[in-house]
Amino acid sequence: MKKLVEILTEKLQAGFVRAGYDEKYGCVSVSNRPDLCQYQCNGAMAAAKEYKKAPIAIAEEVTAGLDGEDIFEKIEAVKPGFINITVSGALLAAQAEEMCSGDRLGLEKKEKPETVVIDYGGANVAKPLHVGHLRPAIIGESIKRICRFMGDEVIGDAHLGDWGLQMGLIIHECRQRQPDLPYYKEDFEGEYPEEPPFTMSDLDEIYPYASAKSKEDEEYLQAAQETTFEMQAGHRGYRALWEHILKVSLPDLKKNYDNLNVNFDLWKKESDAMPYIPPMVEKMKEDGVARLSDGALVVDITEEGDKKELPPCLVLKSNGASLYTTTDLATLVEREKMFSPDRIIYVTDKRQQLHFTQVFRTAKKAGIVRPETELIFIGNGTMNGKDGHPFKTRDGGVLRLRALCEQVNDAVYRRIRENRDYSEDEAREISEKVGLAALKYGDLSNQASKDYIFDIERFASFEGNTGPYILYTIVRIKSLLNKYKESGGVLSDSEALLPPLSESETELYLALSKYADAMESAYAELAPHRICQYIYELSEALNHFYHATKILAEEDGARKASYLKLLGLVQRVLEQCIELLGFEAPDRM
Repeated sequence: MKKLVEILTEKLQAGFVRAGYDEKYGCVSVSNRPDLCQYQCNGAMAAAKEYKKAPIAIAEEVTAGLDGEDIFEKIEAVKPGFINITVSGALLAAQAEEMCSGDRLGLEKKEKPETVVIDYGGANVAKPLHVGHLRPAIIGESIKRICRFMGDEVIGDAHLGDWGLQMGLIIHECRQRQPDLPYYKEDFEGEYPEEPPFTMSDLDEIYPYASAKSKEDEEYLQAAQETTFEMQAGHRGYRALWEHILKVSLPDLKKNYDNLNVNFDLWKKESDAMPYIPPMVEKMKEDGVARLSDGALVVDITEEGDKKELPPCLVLKSNGASLYTTTDLATLVEREKMFSPDRIIYVTDKRQQLHFTQVFRTAKKAGIVRPETELIFIGNGTMNGKDGHPFKTRDGGVLRLRALCEQVNDAVYRRIRENRDYSEDEAREISEKVGLAALKYGDLSNQASKDYIFDIERFASFEGNTGPYILYTIVRIKSLLNKYKESGGVLSDSEALLPPLSESETELYLALSKYADAMESAYAELAPHRICQYIYELSEALNHFYHATKILAEEDGARKASYLKLLGLVQRVLEQCIELLGFEAPDRM
């Protein structure tokens, strides 16, 4: 389906050619002065230089040849040489009709789909998810859905951290607490217990304690580091404990991600990359890509054009231990072998920018990925409290993600009970859906790289640029259509959409026409906030139309049918958009 701006550009290009000018000057864009016109063409301004002619004269010649075209309500040349365009209501209705006719709302999939891997989990096992895990999870989930909707083959990977110091800290602390367990006995040759010696609640307490102690006790930290190295080297008892930690942690992680409506195609872990490390390292040495520096293996990554020298990528420590860079590089080896992806997208904290610069440059230099493979880092900003600092608990601790979700749900629940008479169960069910929308929209409506202030009361509001407002718009449409059906009315797709009569109806049609542009921008920029901007504009247009129009009281049957079909189209567009953002609307609010 051709977009409105494409139809207008074709007409203007033909107009420029007919008037004796190059068609390249006929590009049309959405007007930056909506009070004057809907669309504009500034080509006459540029053409004036080439043709040595006043821009207003060129604009007048072009518009003279287009006057009378049925796609224009009005087209005029204005000084110093702009072409202002107002499209006809018939064209708007025809565009909306075409959106109604397909299951993709007139949006075509890309001609050449790509294989895309998105790494957007990054949680560490044995550690509870906290607010810092929110942004990469929901931004990555939305990007995954957007790319998949546009036609790409997309693989979402949680890429869990299960091979670093946190494992050594937990295993070492468990040894301090339960030294008689068989996992620590070097001469033990029997089978280890099937049941883990700890619960998730135990791990929730053990890791923070061990982490805090390692920062104060150098000897304790060294012991945990040695334990980590021995686990990675294959210590039988430590590996058994490591498996227990995974067994306890993974179900809890999956439950937390499920509550966010975040789903992964792969639950790969750092440890899955370990078999690829030795051959990868050996090839780096053979090819002369890596060098020794004080016993450690490093790769120089500074390139011509860099404003300053970048630190080399540390591939192996001097004791042979691997690091995050090592496992990230080996994971690229694995992904290349499994999927041969065209693009690999990482969504994580923007403070990891240097790390991924090192990994990406090393991967290219070492031939781990093909030269044409795109490696993309999307660094997200932090979610801050009203004080401008990272969101924390009242006592200054890191807020767990589960607790944050409960706070948002409770805020929505209070608003629902204030304004509506629902049963306890229904109010709770609605508050969970609306709360998730409040949380996700509040985050996704911000550009990923920007920090933002998380204000629960504002995000949970049913008014303004919020998730609940978007859902309320959808529920408003559902309610009106249901009321019509309950009165005996029948909704039919065969009814025709009529040209708009009022300003609010025209604005609604115009908002609908921007759907494809919004989707394509969100995909091209990997930017969910583009969808949020669009659905807020569409929701505003719908609500203005709703308040200005007597829809069910309309006496003209064809006009009423057009109104109802228009509302149904808006509902479809909004529901498609929020599905890409990762939440859904309830039937009532």
